[in-house]
Amino acid sequence: MEFNNPVFQTILGLVIFYIGLKMFSGGMKSMGHIEQLDWFLGNPYWMFLGSIVFTILWQSSSLTTTAIIGLVASGALPLPSAIAAILGANIGTTGTIWIAGILVSDGMPTGITRQVAFIHTGVNTLMAIALLPFIQPMARFISKF
Repeated sequence: MEFNNPVFQTILGLVIFYIGLKMFSGGMKSMGHIEQLDWFLGNPYWMFLGSIVFTILWQSSSLTTTAIIGLVASGALPLPSAIAAILGANIGTTGTIWIAGILVSDGMPTGITRQVAFIHTGVNTLMAIALLPFIQPMARFISKF
């Protein structure tokens, strides 16, 4: 088998990514309740801002979502804060297009790249602004299932 085959490399990369996410999720579940972070984890607005920052830093909303799911499963993160964090991760993921635009354009994105970045950021931000006030009702509805 040839290791330079792009199909093989893609499948191998996806498998490694999946294994990494599973290990990360397991680690987050085993953390349990962390008293020092109660002020942060219990406040949906801090979780919203924190997930924006961390998603931009590690450029992966999948990793942020996996961390959130692990914290909810361990009982360390209340559902309203988790919903706010998911909304924040959706905004944070727009940082990737800005970073890519800056690298492609040798500075601030221009032309179609800038338009796509603004639309992507704008739509995700508007969605979060529209849903953020309704976190508590959404959490009550979701907790019924």
